[in-house]
Amino acid sequence: MKQLGAYEAKTHLSRILDEVERGESFTISKHGRPVAVLVPVARSVSPMTTGEVIARLRLNRQGRTLGDVTVRDLIDDGRR
Repeated sequence: MKQLGAYEAKTHLSRILDEVERGESFTISKHGRPVAVLVPVARSVSPMTTGEVIARLRLNRQGRTLGDVTVRDLIDDGRR
């Protein structure tokens, strides 16, 4: 993966997009700190369906608790 600065990315955006279209990936940095990754669309993560998002949320919350506090207690506390 190639690295380039924000100024260079801005100045040569058209050329960089051509390279990305051919499969190249870039890390764009600002003041030496990486802030973005530019990758071809074919390699990006495909969007999830609503059902997949809900399933992942349910899986993620399994085994997580708030101790003795219930969600209902939190809702009621917020209404006071």
